[in-house]
Amino acid sequence: MGLLDGLLGNLVGSIAGNDPKHANLANSVLSMVTNPQSGGIGGILSAFQSGGLGHLVESWISTGANLPVSAQQIEQVLGSGKVAALAQSAGLTPDVVKAKLTEFLPMIIDKLTPDGTVKA
Repeated sequence: MGLLDGLLGNLVGSIAGNDPKHANLANSVLSMVTNPQSGGIGGILSAFQSGGLGHLVESWISTGANLPVSAQQIEQVLGSGKVAALAQSAGLTPDVVKAKLTEFLPMIIDKLTPDGTVKA
């Protein structure tokens, strides 16, 4: 396991706690934001910008405070299909997934951009 894998594993553990379903969700979100084929962080930023909410992701990327995101905004940007797919893969309800994404998504993006920039 490489250094990055270890750091990402620690990140998942810290945000998911001891709940295996939350860990599955955190891993899915981590994969979504680190996989270039799914758009990565840039894809998330673009989706939020298209929805008029780019300032939220920009705050998570920057070195300042993270602005909060609501469950409704998560669904607006990701779409109900993506939320349902994440819910199914984690064994959670879509409402739980949206609530957890309000915590996980800002934290993951913040931790993956510690110097305030998105790496290509």
